Amino acid sequence: MKKKPALSFWQIWNMSFGFLGIQFGFALQNANVSRIFETLGAKVDDIPILWIAAPVTGLIIQPIIGHMSDKTWNRFGRRRPYFMVGAILASLALLIMPNSPTLWIAAGLLWMMDASINVSMEPFRAFVGDMLPSEQRTTGFAMQSFFIGTGAVVASALPWIFTNWFNVSNEVVAGERIPQSVKLSFYLGGAVFLIAVLWTVFSTKEYPPEDLAEFEAEKKQSSNAVEHPIISSANLLPGFIRNGLIFLVTGILGSLLILQMGWEKELYVLSVGLGTFGLILLISAWYTRQGLVHNGLVEVITDLMNMPKTMKQLAVVQFFSWFALFAMWIYSTSAVTSHIYGTSDTASALYNEGANWVGILFATYNGFAALVAFLLPVLAKWTSRKMAHAIALVCGGIGLASFYIVKDPHMLVVSMLGVGFAWASILSMPYAILTGSLPAQKMGTYMGIFNFFIVIPQILAASILGFFTKVLFHGHAIYALILGGASLLIAAASVMFVDDVDQK
Repeated sequence: MKKKPALSFWQIWNMSFGFLGIQFGFALQNANVSRIFETLGAKVDDIPILWIAAPVTGLIIQPIIGHMSDKTWNRFGRRRPYFMVGAILASLALLIMPNSPTLWIAAGLLWMMDASINVSMEPFRAFVGDMLPSEQRTTGFAMQSFFIGTGAVVASALPWIFTNWFNVSNEVVAGERIPQSVKLSFYLGGAVFLIAVLWTVFSTKEYPPEDLAEFEAEKKQSSNAVEHPIISSANLLPGFIRNGLIFLVTGILGSLLILQMGWEKELYVLSVGLGTFGLILLISAWYTRQGLVHNGLVEVITDLMNMPKTMKQLAVVQFFSWFALFAMWIYSTSAVTSHIYGTSDTASALYNEGANWVGILFATYNGFAALVAFLLPVLAKWTSRKMAHAIALVCGGIGLASFYIVKDPHMLVVSMLGVGFAWASILSMPYAILTGSLPAQKMGTYMGIFNFFIVIPQILAASILGFFTKVLFHGHAIYALILGGASLLIAAASVMFVDDVDQK
């Protein structure tokens, strides 16, 4: 048996560099897609349902890619083939997205773009678990946070940079639907995405399966953690059937209730999602009854039911953290332009000025995240990983809620510093805590399953925030940001109950 060797700073740099490109794609999407939707005619309360493509794609793609990458080993490696394929597809999607002629084509392209980004992104989380020993994991995920922040700073600000530095038009001209500044930003983003991911692919070598097996054996021998029992799919069969029927019936009854009451159509996403999960459990039960337990669906569902205790606890933290983030990404443009700039006219110069400023605000929180990323391991060493994450989430919650009382758009930069602190920690601390509780041979699968607790709150947000904004908030998007701030504070309280099994 042998211990996983520590890597040098530049080795960790190279293996994380691809996240620079991945975040170019996500930042352009997050800062500009609502703007593209509104420009193409979407109403403010319709935007969440249009965004549903992103979380649904992640829910489907990430566990599949994680499971596949766990079982992959060829001359290109274990995770790296997925980095490359996803980068090529995502770059193509970024080139096409700003040329969308209609709203629904733009929504379809968002689906394509998010699926491609997820193919690249999911294995990167497992990559850190594969390559780094426990004492370097926090640094490894912090390095990813640094590149995410750095990439997002530039990508979020690109339309503003093109407009103010290079005099590129920021308004819709005759015969066009999307401003030229936005188009050029997406073109540049596609190129950066591909180049950055290929840098990691060609500069980093992966450990072969036999080495990973030896590292895992040494980890088990030296660990004091109690290994939780694994329940087989056969023993889980009654639960598959019982829970499958409960979810399926709940989904059907929920859909009928929404139809009968005439509620908002986006609520169907929630009811249909529940019913679909119930159907998946019943299909898994059928496969298990037939003895067909060695297929991807049954294996992933069985692993879901066997989640380590730490992962279950972190699921609560992730749920409230990502609900808040999705509320911010969806509603920042509408909240800032209407609540602070005082306009909802998407064709006006004032609206586009406000939309560009949102890009700067997104660049601010990502830039600050990049700066504080390497302070998080220090704060975690002084306190603990849990306490460091809780402090960051509190700062983020206060920052996001403060949008309501700020009147000067320039002062929102201060609010975004708190959000940036939370963002840096959200991208690193949960994964650093989680990885120590996961078996190496299922690292990709569990990272994909862990994404459920990022995606489910986003689906919930897309399902209910439009309803809340229209019915409860009377069209005032600013209240969605206040709700997001409260959600981050709940996440901060929840993290203190997490069991960090190998805090160094």
